[in-house]
Amino acid sequence: MVTLSSALATTARRVPERTALVDGERRLSYAQFDAAVNRVAHVLSAKGLAKGDRLALMSYNTEGFVLTFYAAMRIGVIVVPVNPRMAAPEVTYLLDDSGATALVFDPALAAVAAAARARAAEPPVIFLATEPGDGGSQGGADLLTLARSGGDGPPDCSVGEADDAEILYTSGTTGRPKGVLLDQHRVVWDGVNICLATGMCDGERLLHVAPLYHSAELNLFLNGGMLIGATHVLARTFEPVPVIEALERERITSFFGVPTMYQLMLDCPQFAACDLSAWRIGMFGAAPMPPATIERLAAAVPAVRLFNLCGPTEAGPGGIFLPPDEMLTKPGANGRALVNTEARVVDEHGVDVPAGSTGEVVLRGETIMKEYWRNPQATAEAMRDGWLHTGDVGRIDDDGRITLVDRMKDMIITGGMNVYSVEVENALAAHPDVLDAAVVGKPHPLYGESIVAVVTFRPGHEHTLDEIRAHVKTLIADYKAPHELVVGAVPRNPSGKIVKHQLRAQLRGQ
Repeated sequence: MVTLSSALATTARRVPERTALVDGERRLSYAQFDAAVNRVAHVLSAKGLAKGDRLALMSYNTEGFVLTFYAAMRIGVIVVPVNPRMAAPEVTYLLDDSGATALVFDPALAAVAAAARARAAEPPVIFLATEPGDGGSQGGADLLTLARSGGDGPPDCSVGEADDAEILYTSGTTGRPKGVLLDQHRVVWDGVNICLATGMCDGERLLHVAPLYHSAELNLFLNGGMLIGATHVLARTFEPVPVIEALERERITSFFGVPTMYQLMLDCPQFAACDLSAWRIGMFGAAPMPPATIERLAAAVPAVRLFNLCGPTEAGPGGIFLPPDEMLTKPGANGRALVNTEARVVDEHGVDVPAGSTGEVVLRGETIMKEYWRNPQATAEAMRDGWLHTGDVGRIDDDGRITLVDRMKDMIITGGMNVYSVEVENALAAHPDVLDAAVVGKPHPLYGESIVAVVTFRPGHEHTLDEIRAHVKTLIADYKAPHELVVGAVPRNPSGKIVKHQLRAQLRGQ
């Protein structure tokens, strides 16, 4: 039996002196980290938390986040990670929906935490900051101070693979977030699968820049890294130059980022000037990376093995991936099923579509969610005959490789023709003056829907709709060219995904 807590304890016994965490100037060995987790776990237990209770954790990528998370795992408490950029009403929704008994927060977020708690239908009884700071001014003590007097021994609590571990709320790109329930078995397999797929191994050095509240950074890279005794270097925010410097200074071997991060780093002169020779695995996901950016990245760091990872939170996350040897030969593709996972493309009756056709991507494997938290109707809609119906439209080729072309809800039908927004977005991104782009449908009285492109141009550059249409039509069919151009910022959530329902609402208000 393996759980996240037992895996950490095993690693601490195996490599006790190896650095586990780097948070600014502070460094903890695995032995020190494991003992600190025990102390925090004792504090949480003394405060009244017990197996099966929910703990909402709202924090940046800090030592406090990691300690709190693993302390909760040690006593069987279910963690509800909360986006630290959320406003108080959004946090309140998660508190109410999850029934959280505790709210643990970064001291910099004390005011938002207090406001969210005050709004809750049943306010969390336990209210603690992760570390010393301004949390006390809002009535919350902090875990690290309380833990100084705690014992280093493991708490008296038995946690098994079938015990629930996390409620991860979906990004809400299509509406209100739903809670994805994962148990210890599923999150351990998340870590195992990513290590097997990418070659992450004993002694890896990981830089965590993508937010730890997000399923990919948490389950694939923090938890996966703990299984193999990785050194975890924490970054609270993404800024291109400091991240590039950290890659060099900490001799980072593996890095995961959303496509925008890679694009901004490529635009920095420091990217070419720094010594990045230790870096060997580069992974991206959460949003499509334009083929043009992949080509730039492969040329800039040819020794780095690049992986395109694609999978929803409901899958752990898990799903499909494109390996390095196909990164340049199959531009735009998302690949085949991840290790220990099955992936199919089916029609509306659940029948596999023929090669070259499109349908819904369905997944099956050890990491697929147990259910949507307290939402049996949504669970029944998503989980059918043992398969997770992702809502993603994919095209499958002769050898089983899948290319995601859109979300089912984001497909545009104009004049009776299906247009997949990702195809248009990739064509727009290939323009040298386009920094970011999103494509949505807008109701049209004659054609059903018109194609609207929201484009962010690079500073000092502007283009007309006709110029953009001319560019796009050199890459994709003319009927897929945008009918309308909106110049402005593309709304993305912290995971890097385009919030298309927000875009559509803005267009309706015009």
